[in-house]
Amino acid sequence: MSLWIGLGALAAVAIWLVGSYNTLVGLRQRAHQAFADIDVQLTQRHDLIPNLVETVKGYAGHERGTLEAVIAARNSAMGAGGGAHEKAQAEGLLTGALGRLMALAEAYPDLKANTNFQALQGELSDIENKLAAARRFFNNAVSEYNAALQAFPTLLYAASMGFQPRDFFDVGEDGRKRLEAPPAVKF
Repeated sequence: MSLWIGLGALAAVAIWLVGSYNTLVGLRQRAHQAFADIDVQLTQRHDLIPNLVETVKGYAGHERGTLEAVIAARNSAMGAGGGAHEKAQAEGLLTGALGRLMALAEAYPDLKANTNFQALQGELSDIENKLAAARRFFNNAVSEYNAALQAFPTLLYAASMGFQPRDFFDVGEDGRKRLEAPPAVKF
């Protein structure tokens, strides 16, 4: 009789371990998917920037420093490492450079009135909104995953099974201010 009780207890522990492992796998996959969603928005943003720079160049060609800073920030962001922290830092710099580019429109009324520039501004604003939502979803997914890793008794075995905490998409205080204030779109 005690053999059956011992086997039942062992089976219950094994079932719990399998269920707990599968939950962690699901949460980790959700975080990976959320990060992939950020990458999609960042790629769209990166693809839009050359068109925006070319449009501005036609009206404000002598603003070479600003245009070069935007291109350099874009290239840096595209080449940023695969981690959330590295990408967030590079994207924060790109957001700042884009803000300076958008500020040029105030100094050039013809540029501000250009329909192509207006369309690109609208598209950029839309991408920024989607990017903000993707960042919130990613950070929520990472929060749930990290909380599951730190919960008892999962924390006793999770690291030995290859589960490691993930970093949030966080750029620090200065970067957060830039990311929370997308480039102004004024018509």
